[in-house]
Amino acid sequence: MAENHGWFAGDVATFGDRLSGAREAAGLTQAQLAKRLGVRLTTVQAWEADGAEPRANRVQMLAGMLNVSIRWLLTGEGDGLDAPATPGALSPEMRVLLEEMAAMRARMLALAGEMGQMEKRLRHVMRREESDV
Repeated sequence: MAENHGWFAGDVATFGDRLSGAREAAGLTQAQLAKRLGVRLTTVQAWEADGAEPRANRVQMLAGMLNVSIRWLLTGEGDGLDAPATPGALSPEMRVLLEEMAAMRARMLALAGEMGQMEKRLRHVMRREESDV
């Protein structure tokens, strides 16, 4: 991914445009992205239509899953997508490797999300036990 100041720049594209472009570049449907994020399809649709904005933790997850920087996703500056390339620009071997990397990143993000939920549960149990003392 490269610095891009044109096609997806902040003065040209919205957050929803960049999210949609990055999702498509990652080869995901809105439904697939929603499932991976643990949100409803209508939520992803609202984000892409600029009818709602995700919370910060979701923006971080989106950037990781879609292999773009948070800064690019929010502003159009930084590491993100280049303007659409001509079809077939990547070799089949490169596509496979990129898909494997994206899948690995998605698994890592899912595990990080699970760890965050477990930490929340642990804090809740600790507070409850402290109040029982």
